[in-house]
Amino acid sequence: MDFFGIEPAELKEGYAQFRMPVRPEYLQGAGKMQGGLIVALADEAIAHAMVTTLTANEGLTTIELKSNFLAAVSSGKLIATASVFKKGSSLVIGDCLVTDDKGKNICRVSATFLLLKGKGKKVT
Repeated sequence: MDFFGIEPAELKEGYAQFRMPVRPEYLQGAGKMQGGLIVALADEAIAHAMVTTLTANEGLTTIELKSNFLAAVSSGKLIATASVFKKGSSLVIGDCLVTDDKGKNICRVSATFLLLKGKGKKVT
């Protein structure tokens, strides 16, 4: 995620916040941030929030993502705030709200991850 400038801002049990700059090369033809990059930021934040809840022999892999784009953004920074909604015996569900640096809601993402037993703390 270094390539995209994604950086962790805060990590704690069941929670993660990541930041990403909006760069000119990330803009699509209409001059707005490309949606897939926003979702990639949210996926990273959700995965890290989930990792904080894993035991030593558990890993994760994404099996489903749903995104709702709420507003466009062309400059500044994006802030992805993610939390674990539920950790079950085989699935983990997480949510993320991506805002701009002025607090405007940009995208809401929910994700389901498969809990991998005996794999170690690995995000794939």
